[in-house]
Amino acid sequence: MQRFDHEIIITVIENGSRVLDLGCGNGELLSKLRQRRNIDARGVELDNRCVTECIHKGLTVFQGDIDEGLGGYDDKSFDYVVLNQTIQVVHKPTLVIEEMLRVGKRAIVSFPNFGYFRIRLYLLTKGRMPKVDFLPCDWYNTPNIHLLTVNDFITFCGLMNVTIERFIGLKSNSTGKTPRHFQNLLSQIGIFVIKSHE
Repeated sequence: MQRFDHEIIITVIENGSRVLDLGCGNGELLSKLRQRRNIDARGVELDNRCVTECIHKGLTVFQGDIDEGLGGYDDKSFDYVVLNQTIQVVHKPTLVIEEMLRVGKRAIVSFPNFGYFRIRLYLLTKGRMPKVDFLPCDWYNTPNIHLLTVNDFITFCGLMNVTIERFIGLKSNSTGKTPRHFQNLLSQIGIFVIKSHE
């Protein structure tokens, strides 16, 4: 399946950037960025099998738990730190965001938007936790522990004194972007570019 969130993130990151991908999985996004943006690529991943797969792809990926922080990285040592559809599975999202903004000049955070209208309709009509194409698991076996909406993240950034430089809302498995005034309702995936407040 084509990852349209990957395509958007690739367009945001400039050629030659230093990029750290947290929760990088099998390294699919890092590989695309290295091939198409000639980046200095690094990754952190908890799952040993995924780390091994990344290494076989020639990627520099370290096994680690991002909930424990990024103590091995210096301040502002990366141009971008990416957390792509991972914030909802971490235990300490506040710490993770703080660490991202410490080691990176900018951070890119994306997540499935629980405020999406189809999820709202599912809850309203069925009275059960939604199962849709981008949230396919049942409540009892989902890795997602912090479900959030676009509006939740905007509020969170305000409380954290974090600047939102850019927001892109994706809809229905396409690069089509949502209208500005209906982003929380129509965005299936929310992608934020953030930085520390100056």
